[in-house]
Amino acid sequence: QVQLVESGGTLVQAGGSLRLSCAVSGGTFNIYAMGWFRQAPGKEREFVAAIRSTSINTYYADSVKGRFTISRDNAKKMVYLQMNSLKTEDAAVYYCVAGNSAAEAMNDPRCWGQGTQVTVSS
Repeated sequence: QVQLVESGGTLVQAGGSLRLSCAVSGGTFNIYAMGWFRQAPGKEREFVAAIRSTSINTYYADSVKGRFTISRDNAKKMVYLQMNSLKTEDAAVYYCVAGNSAAEAMNDPRCWGQGTQVTVSS
């Protein structure tokens, strides 16, 4: 059973930067594609970013492309989301997800973390 625990969410000013972390336990981490989703109040959860098991390919929502960077450290079983040039519309609960493929991680992840709150002030 794969378990995902996010951390790093906090209050940040618009234009600032923040790095979210996701610690993974259980399962075979280096075979999973990993990703991040987010959900703002009153909105549906939306895909943010994903990364293949080999880190060769990354994928981003258009709304964060060029500002966010997903990465992973297979040795440490960690996934990161570096968020730069944050906007007020980036405020949301961010969820770490895992899938058997990048497509699954992007569309229908098999595992979800509990989420970490990111608040962006104007």
